[in-house]
Amino acid sequence: MRAITARVSASFAGLSPTTIALILVVGLVLGVFPVYGCPTVLCVVAAVILRLNLPAVQLINQLVSPLQLVLLVPLNRFGARVVSGYAAFALPASWRIAGAARDAVIGWLCLCVPLGIALYFILAITLRSWAAPHPFRTARTS
Repeated sequence: MRAITARVSASFAGLSPTTIALILVVGLVLGVFPVYGCPTVLCVVAAVILRLNLPAVQLINQLVSPLQLVLLVPLNRFGARVVSGYAAFALPASWRIAGAARDAVIGWLCLCVPLGIALYFILAITLRSWAAPHPFRTARTS
């Protein structure tokens, strides 16, 4: 646990609070993308496009990877409710698998992306207020 804490703190050293919030949210939201193997590629692309610290984004991605498996069924069920017009029993097996992946991605788009945007604003505000100097804090002299 100390090694993980040391890596996370080293990855975030010298970054602004909004950048830290963006790294956390991008790693979290893309890390739970419900198609196996895609979160790593999506995190690399997002880190390059947004000019984020790639090792930090990948670290968050790897830390939340168990959530990808945990959220697979709930995202699939939610996505199936959104797209409830299709009859899955009449489709061939390969189409059913593709339909399940489609439903999970739709569930991810409908739930995780808006929650990630809200989480970004909450984290950015919280980290900015935490990092800002407080008028009642006094500098310690030794």
